[in-house]
Amino acid sequence: MDYQKIIVDEPRPRIRRITLNRPEKRNPLSNELRTELFHALEATDVDESVRVIVIRGAGSCFSAGYDLKSDVRQQQPFYTAGGLANWPRHVVEGFFKIWDLAKPVIAQVHGYCLAGGTELATACDLVYVAENAKIGYPVVRAISPPDNQFYPWIVGLRRAMELMLTGDHMSGREAADSGFANRAFAEDELEERVLGIAERVAMTPTDLQQINKRAVHRQMDAMGIRAGIRAGTEMQQLATFTASTQAHLADMRQGLTQALSKRDQAFGDYRTADKK
Repeated sequence: MDYQKIIVDEPRPRIRRITLNRPEKRNPLSNELRTELFHALEATDVDESVRVIVIRGAGSCFSAGYDLKSDVRQQQPFYTAGGLANWPRHVVEGFFKIWDLAKPVIAQVHGYCLAGGTELATACDLVYVAENAKIGYPVVRAISPPDNQFYPWIVGLRRAMELMLTGDHMSGREAADSGFANRAFAEDELEERVLGIAERVAMTPTDLQQINKRAVHRQMDAMGIRAGIRAGTEMQQLATFTASTQAHLADMRQGLTQALSKRDQAFGDYRTADKK
């Protein structure tokens, strides 16, 4: 495939890196970009010369979320049954596609990691963040809970509830403290530290490493993570029928930037932080 929305390189032996490459738009996860991403991930998973994958974002951030200017129902990268909750079910299936790869996947997060960006990061096996990263799900303020209800599983009940009820973001340090990320590093050290960890992961052969991954995932499966996250897709769809969500969607049709600023203005964060 001739990639247009991502960059694929090999910065070190046995390490393949995928860079989300729409920096002028804060790396929005359009279906076009997601198609390229899943293609690159699956191609790497069967490439015997590679043992570990790193995902990062170009420019100022990892990803500010899904591409809200596109119709996510069209040209999805893989088939998901249609009907109500098609999109959140599709997102969750993508999460587990990454989860079930044989090779470890590392998220390298800096800047904004919002909404769909957080869902992509949590699908990875290891997450390393810049200390000043901003990680959150502001969509809960105006549309719905996450398409992928990972928060309770990753950060626990109390932290998950605070994030869900405020839409506030965590700093990279807070993300590491809460369990969202493995560790936080100074932004100018992040890339080198991630590559160093990737090199250590790559020392273990893939035939053994894939079992190491599954050993952990099977424990999460036994605790019900797949059923729990799939159950959340119906909650996400239900929320879209509320009067508040319908009003926000109408605002978005009038102008996306203005609608998002209206959503966050009272909170004084994200795109409205400087104005406040």
